[in-house]
Amino acid sequence: MRQAKVKIGLIPANRAFFSDTLAAKMRGGFVKTLRAVGAAVVVPSAADTKVGCVQTRQEALKVGRMFREQGVDGIVIAAVNFGDEQATAAAVKASGLKVPILIVGCHEEEVLTPATDRRDSFCGLLSIGEAMRQLGVAYSVPEEPICLPEDPGFQATARRFVAVCRVVAGLRSARYGQVGARPDDFWTCRYNEKALQALGPTAVTLDLSEVLGAVERRKTDAAVRRVVVDMKKSVDCSAVGDDILTKIAKFEIVLKTFIVDKQLDALAVQCWTSIQQNLGICSCGTMGRFNDRGVPCACEADVMGALSMHALQLASGGPAALADWNNLHNEDPELVNCWHCGVFPISWAKSRPKMGCHAILAGTVGRERAMGVVEFVMQDGPVTLCRATQDNDGAFKVALAQGAVETTKAATFGAYGWVRIPGIGRLYKNVLLRHFPHHVAMTRDHVGNILWEAFGNYLGFGVFTADHTAGCWDPELPFAAEAPKEPAAKKRR
Repeated sequence: MRQAKVKIGLIPANRAFFSDTLAAKMRGGFVKTLRAVGAAVVVPSAADTKVGCVQTRQEALKVGRMFREQGVDGIVIAAVNFGDEQATAAAVKASGLKVPILIVGCHEEEVLTPATDRRDSFCGLLSIGEAMRQLGVAYSVPEEPICLPEDPGFQATARRFVAVCRVVAGLRSARYGQVGARPDDFWTCRYNEKALQALGPTAVTLDLSEVLGAVERRKTDAAVRRVVVDMKKSVDCSAVGDDILTKIAKFEIVLKTFIVDKQLDALAVQCWTSIQQNLGICSCGTMGRFNDRGVPCACEADVMGALSMHALQLASGGPAALADWNNLHNEDPELVNCWHCGVFPISWAKSRPKMGCHAILAGTVGRERAMGVVEFVMQDGPVTLCRATQDNDGAFKVALAQGAVETTKAATFGAYGWVRIPGIGRLYKNVLLRHFPHHVAMTRDHVGNILWEAFGNYLGFGVFTADHTAGCWDPELPFAAEAPKEPAAKKRR
């Protein structure tokens, strides 16, 4: 799955009285590290500013314009020595960008002596942080704020920061397709479209009747046959007739046209029961295929579920799925079944998945109209779970958890994994008290600290975990225990 390349603006913060040679050396080191973690780096050259660093107001304004014109997704302020806090502030202000900012200072080259060329970044970074606070902009700090760019710790920080920038930029510019209305039974899928637009994402709607009509009118051409062949390669479709597979293939092509024409990042689909009653298929297998190919598809027209999946995909670089918090293991209080009827990415399957009948809907619409779910048990391994939602005033909040899928004797139908989550009892109580719904998105990686930083520091979400409020970059301690804090409700105008 390809991820868009993140563009990082680098401000090598210089100051008079310090060595330009050392400043230029550290500038080069940060450029090298940022490129090594996959970022495109926008930085002044020696032709733009003195030794390619930023020291004066004139240099700062030039660099700020450069960042704005090239549309950087994030800014790294590297104090290559003490740095000039006013110049860094002027560059950020001149850019006019509301993007994540990482501030970092450089270690000394050696033990100080009176004759040593020194940096004093330990002191200067405090002034740069104060300048950012006075501007009123959010910023991030590495686990080791004073380091060298080649240090493994900073490389890990840079990699996470690039992912944070990807999440923030991706969500602020997102376009989510809503196909059909939410199921009437599920208030859990309600959302405030105007508040979502104020955050950044745009909802693009398509009436389900248009999809059904387009599928019925579609001829069984070479494109449809190719989709059927591809489904049979990746999934055991022996229990499903070719007439049903042909309808499913046409449904996929119609949705793909909607995605491409409207330039969508994710979908939320009304998956029951109109599609079964009027078209005679389930949408699950198709949605799982889109999930695997980088277009998150949320069940039950759950647009906030689609946002949660999209955030996970942006953070991890891998597919995401939407699940129910389905069952707590009756003999293991930290083991929860994350389940849905058959819409997970097939790349997650422990063994060859099978397409079959939706066991729940078959009792309502009949078995012959409920084919198209893809059933399997998930592979063992790490997962992050994420659920974004809105309160009654439109304010945003997110619940995060990390755990691991593991093998157990417990079994059910559909697609699922048994996930061990330390503190699941506390998390479940927090989900209930802080008003999160029964859907949760997940991806096969640990990216909780990336999402905490993106949602909590830059997108203005309240963030909740098993320990109430999240709060740390440390990959070993992704969630710090603090007193629970409910985000302040927005005032009514």
